[in-house]
Amino acid sequence: MIAKAATLVFGVALILLFTAHPSRAQDAAATLSGTVTDASGKGVANAKVSLKNVATGEAIETTTDPTGIYTFPKLVAGDYEVSASLEGVGAGAGKVTLAAGSRQNLSVGLTAYSSNPRNPSESLPNAPSASQTQPSLGDLGFTPAETEANAKMQALLDKRTHMLKIHQRMGLITTIPLITTVLLGPGAGGKSEGTAARDLHVALGALTGDLYGITAWYAIRAPRVKGTPKRGPIRFHEAMAWIHGPGMILTPIMGAMAFSQKNNGEKVHGFAAAHGPVAIVTAAAFGAALVSVSFKF
Repeated sequence: MIAKAATLVFGVALILLFTAHPSRAQDAAATLSGTVTDASGKGVANAKVSLKNVATGEAIETTTDPTGIYTFPKLVAGDYEVSASLEGVGAGAGKVTLAAGSRQNLSVGLTAYSSNPRNPSESLPNAPSASQTQPSLGDLGFTPAETEANAKMQALLDKRTHMLKIHQRMGLITTIPLITTVLLGPGAGGKSEGTAARDLHVALGALTGDLYGITAWYAIRAPRVKGTPKRGPIRFHEAMAWIHGPGMILTPIMGAMAFSQKNNGEKVHGFAAAHGPVAIVTAAAFGAALVSVSFKF
């Protein structure tokens, strides 16, 4: 009966692991789209469109479809420069600021190339010198302090997002041995020290503790971003940590005491008697914290 229950829990936990949405990382991805048009306002097909992240300097490219539409999905929040061109038609550019999770539109109109190719810099304010291949951030009006701050902030956000993704995935993995350990608890009693059920219960409990420690480390070590508001699910998620965190420490201590008492032929008593209830409360709080940031309500 216990083996069937364990098999069922493994199946449910694996379904949860592979079907749960990534926490809020997916919600943070922005999308930029728009239309590239010529002087008459008609969409320009096969125009080259480049998107540059101002903070990191990274650029990606795409081309417009037959109606002149372009799309850049899965972008991080920040400031971007958009440029479009098509030989024989012209070029155009624009700037846009993308908020996390937003879907924004920026159309770019192409204008004919300058009729004075010998000195194109004369028509550009704050143009770079002839030795430069592209404008610098200083040419665009950014001070060195602003440029450095933006780059550091973007790096901080990227690191936090990466670590919290690992934190959530490790939390999903931890649910498998956690739930199985709780279900095997009632069958881990008896006076025999070498019972298979008890040994399995202890092994899974130790595995749960190790995985939980890794999960918590990524959450604790993820860099904080000052001024970032915390939404309801995140607040609830952190509140649950004050329950399952101490529970994950107390449960194995109580379990070791109960294990020793059982092996000595004693009835579980004293502090160790709370091992089962504390384990159940800990598992419930951990599950509630996981669900709060894994599903949209």
